[in-house]
Amino acid sequence: MPKVSVIIPNFNHAPYLTQRIESILAQTYQDYEILFLDDCSTDDSKKIIDQYTNHPKVSHIIYNKENSGSTFKQWKKGVELSSGKYIWIAESDDWCEPTLLEVLVEGIEKDHDCVISYCQSYCLNNDYKIRFQSSHPSLSEIVDGNIYIQDYLSVPVSIFNASMALWKKDKFQFVPEELTSFRFCGDWYFWIQLCKHGKVHISGKLLNYFRKHDNDVSGRAYKSGLNFIEELKVINMLYSEGLISEKKHYKAYKKKFIDFWQVKDQIEGKNKVVIEEIFRHSLSSKTSVAKLTPIAIWKKLKFDWKNRKR
Repeated sequence: MPKVSVIIPNFNHAPYLTQRIESILAQTYQDYEILFLDDCSTDDSKKIIDQYTNHPKVSHIIYNKENSGSTFKQWKKGVELSSGKYIWIAESDDWCEPTLLEVLVEGIEKDHDCVISYCQSYCLNNDYKIRFQSSHPSLSEIVDGNIYIQDYLSVPVSIFNASMALWKKDKFQFVPEELTSFRFCGDWYFWIQLCKHGKVHISGKLLNYFRKHDNDVSGRAYKSGLNFIEELKVINMLYSEGLISEKKHYKAYKKKFIDFWQVKDQIEGKNKVVIEEIFRHSLSSKTSVAKLTPIAIWKKLKFDWKNRKR
């Protein structure tokens, strides 16, 4: 029985699949199985995946007859089919360094109570230009789950890409079914739920490459405004459950309000109404629309002025 189950959920990522798969097969840590879950792709994904049908590392290849509508439903299906102690969701448009699994397995096994182990990541455009890269001041550190939520899962969200992280399969039972209702930030919701049940190992090594393009889930969500709806839902959940302080809630809420103000005229009418309604009914008096609007206007003017000068 393999120690790690590598789940590759795919939808129309044929241009990136070979690089993704080969980066997994090149891992220095080899005690793993691969599960392909294709969500009814209409491109050449099947042609590429079928080339690995008889590979000894591949345990499952599942082609959906209908699109599930949520990558997190695919996560659940993959976990149910998996046989490993640890799960790695290897997004189909990302890739990694050969030592990623070795470092993450070693990290999660440093402490029996560890439920997540993750590394740092580059975020790149399609032309391989680096948009940003994450960092951590320690080469290896273990943080209590509740402290991790407060310091790393509010502002900013440090695990911003599923491919960065390895986690314990047996903790999936504690994740509410609500996960599958998310279409955009279910991974953020997921990390929060796991952290309630253990510690987090953080590696300071840059081992993951996260590709940002218009055809990814987040790219489509930002255009529709869905990201704001789901992100605000998670922020309010964190605050209402006492997982973050009012100060953290204000900081996260303010950032989302400013981000929304920048693009509100580009968002679809129905979703725009929903987002504005959420902002009007804040859980904290500190985050009222009346208080946040002047800040957002000032930030927008400052942003426009900088762009004009360029």
